[in-house]
Amino acid sequence: MEYKDGRRVSRTVYVGGIPLGGAHRIPIQSMTNTDPHDLAATLAQARALEAAGCDILRLTVPDRAAADTLRALKAEGIRMPLVADIHFDYRLALAAIEAGVDKVRINPGNIGDRARVRAVVDACRERQIPIRIGVNSGSLEKHIYEKYGAPTAEALAESALYHTSLLEELSYENIAISVKASTVPVMIEANRILAKRTDYPLHLGVTEAGGGSRALIKSAVGIGALLSEGIGDTVRVSLTDDPVEEIAAARAILASLGLADKPGMDIVSCPTCGRTRIDLIALCRAFEARAAEEGLLSKNIKVALMGCVVNGPGEAAEADIGIAGGKGEALLFKKGKTVKKIPEQSVIETLIGEIKKM
Repeated sequence: MEYKDGRRVSRTVYVGGIPLGGAHRIPIQSMTNTDPHDLAATLAQARALEAAGCDILRLTVPDRAAADTLRALKAEGIRMPLVADIHFDYRLALAAIEAGVDKVRINPGNIGDRARVRAVVDACRERQIPIRIGVNSGSLEKHIYEKYGAPTAEALAESALYHTSLLEELSYENIAISVKASTVPVMIEANRILAKRTDYPLHLGVTEAGGGSRALIKSAVGIGALLSEGIGDTVRVSLTDDPVEEIAAARAILASLGLADKPGMDIVSCPTCGRTRIDLIALCRAFEARAAEEGLLSKNIKVALMGCVVNGPGEAAEADIGIAGGKGEALLFKKGKTVKKIPEQSVIETLIGEIKKM
């Protein structure tokens, strides 16, 4: 497999107007968790996700009425490409395609015989819609499970390649692949295997990650490890939470690796130690909340909040602006150079005021 500038060079497929693969940026995906028959709730969530920066949105399609929701979302002005999540019934894939969906997520092996797979492929070919092959540890074919005895990385990769071959036999290669597992090392290794054996774009995610900090850590480790190796063309952070939270998490993972097209404000701060004489923990929380309130988090700058002068202007010299705490006061610095001393109670207002000028 070819790598360029540290990134695996996959083929490119288009979801709506968004390219996946090649040297293109890495789009962020999410999935609605509203009842797909409740148009008002689903529309509200889709708009919230779009506003948060979601690039591609997936919806479950358990019946024809849900396919009609896809059509309605388009009619209501949702601009994000929409992906139909299909299981078992090939007719629902056809209904979603007819409704104007931009990508279909299926397992070709579980929607019926070759004629049914062909019907979906022909409809996708006609409208130039990619098919995402989605494999996880709970969807392994019986013959593959029996071969490996467990949902190993090798089993998941083999399942994905098996499904891919079903489409390739029909001369269809407008494909993206997603292999997910709740066990992070398995997810990582399965995608490494695929990265070597195919050039289709890969959709990264840790499935059933849960909620809270554990889910964020699992997703960051799994997705981040692969991205740091140049593997991965689109990401979804799966959380048991409001899906809007998935967008912020995905953006943070991409930004930490320098892969976000709009990284926004990078806030760095020290972990504090016995030298700290300023309430840095409370200050960090208050600063981020105030910056969000003022709409400043989208600024592409680095802000350093440091506990003392030892790891202040020197250690954070690359920051655009920052403070280093002292007893009841702080040093304000820019690009490693001290500007002035400010009272502790004025730190937030001073920083916010200076950032607004930048």
